[in-house]
Amino acid sequence: MKKLFFIVAAACLLTATSCVNNNKKSETSQEQPTAALSASEAKYVEDILKDAEKNVDKEVVLKGFITHTCKHSGRRCFVMGKDQKTSVRVEAKGNIGGFNRELIGSEVIIKGILRENRLTKEYIDQAEEELKEKQGKAEGNGETCDAEMNNIQSMREWMKANNKDYYSIYYIDGTEYEVAE
Repeated sequence: MKKLFFIVAAACLLTATSCVNNNKKSETSQEQPTAALSASEAKYVEDILKDAEKNVDKEVVLKGFITHTCKHSGRRCFVMGKDQKTSVRVEAKGNIGGFNRELIGSEVIIKGILRENRLTKEYIDQAEEELKEKQGKAEGNGETCDAEMNNIQSMREWMKANNKDYYSIYYIDGTEYEVAE
């Protein structure tokens, strides 16, 4: 059930809106960037995700605003694009030791490899059954269950509209980053 919640939460984050505080700038980070990244080759989240299917397992340079960092390990963050609606998860790999909490609100440039996690129709069916069981037992919050059911329905609609038997969740294995100037 935890796995289902994480996947549904990740799907929510892809379309969620968030306020971004541009005034916060990091003075320290867990791992300093290793080299200057080219801002001219960087693309915002929404532009990378527009062509994501063609670029899986290829290097990308992402530009966006950090909206969240994992507070326990700093090994992942979420970066939102300029549209303030689209976000992507970035995993700390390569030269990135972690993402410091002070980076929240900062505009960053991240180099990494675009990855895809495919949720199969069978997996989504199973998740829906587990959610219905949870609702039947009156576990959890009704709003949460409704939101999760809406996410499952959105996944199904996307699969039908794109003639796919899976739902794609894209993320980036980040290898380098720097705070944009």
